[in-house]
Amino acid sequence: MKYILGTKGRMTTLFTEDGRAYAATIITAEPAVVTQIKTTEKDGYNAIQIGSGETKESRVSKAQVGHAKGKALKHFSEYRNRDNSLPALEVGAVVDLSAFSAGDTVTVAAISKGKGFQGVIKRHGFHGGPRSHGQKHSERSPGSIGGSGGRAGGRVAKGMRMAGRMGGDRVTVRNLKVLQVVPETNEIVISGAIPGHPGTLIEIRG
Repeated sequence: MKYILGTKGRMTTLFTEDGRAYAATIITAEPAVVTQIKTTEKDGYNAIQIGSGETKESRVSKAQVGHAKGKALKHFSEYRNRDNSLPALEVGAVVDLSAFSAGDTVTVAAISKGKGFQGVIKRHGFHGGPRSHGQKHSERSPGSIGGSGGRAGGRVAKGMRMAGRMGGDRVTVRNLKVLQVVPETNEIVISGAIPGHPGTLIEIRG
């Protein structure tokens, strides 16, 4: 099963033997524990739930400790077994980076950086108004949004792109390449940029 949780670290440049340079992100993925096996008969779908990130018992609820069979784990996540292709694992089995190797193609999911309240230029890529011909304060304004007599018949159309909260969304990046796996330090190096700030929880699945 190629699935594990990790925390995002710093970015670096990795040089391959043929001289190519890759922008890469280092992810620390501690060994995880299988905490639950979900089945169609009992839960309505097939999945394997893993838990990772051991912490003090006082920092998690008693329900979580009991669910993890006495271990205080910070993070829980599920891997859907839609085609019944996963190996037969038992509760308590350890999942680590041994399933991954250099050259694998993986999918990464994480919560992106929160940007706060942003305007339409930063949020949606609008070009803004002209910088000349008498313009004073409308260089970064959104322009007309419809309204009276517009295309929507006197109202603002649903889905109109406007200023608002940006970032803090779950982002999935596919077809990333595993460049290096370092089991001694529980680190995996993946090509490209990965959503989130350093310390963000990352899901890696093959």
